[in-house]
Amino acid sequence: MGKVLPFLMFQEGKAEEAMTFYTSLVKNSEIVRMARYGAEGPGDEGTVMQAVFALNGQEFMCIDSHVKHQFTFTPSFSIYLTCDTEEELVHLYENLLEGGQALMPLDNYGFSKKFGWVNDRFGVSWQLDLLN
Repeated sequence: MGKVLPFLMFQEGKAEEAMTFYTSLVKNSEIVRMARYGAEGPGDEGTVMQAVFALNGQEFMCIDSHVKHQFTFTPSFSIYLTCDTEEELVHLYENLLEGGQALMPLDNYGFSKKFGWVNDRFGVSWQLDLLN
């Protein structure tokens, strides 16, 4: 059996922008590989046919869907990220919230002394938790 990877399907050609944004925010992250649609399609030339990126070692696969779907991301599936410091948590939360939506503002919810949940500007849901 091969790897098991979370898979993110973006629409409207947003995959590369999202990967670049995510890898700029999370330490030890990179775009591992990317294949683009050519002039022959079926997607728009230059958009992401298939890519893999890693956030602190966790790999994700993504695409730009060339088919317009009636669905998008849902918060019922989210990326759960633990932070070592409050500064790191606040930095990630504020950047991911820009153009997005707060589902649970940063606060002490009992299960964590500092936790926040946000949908980013691409519609991807993130749960951010302070470890200490």
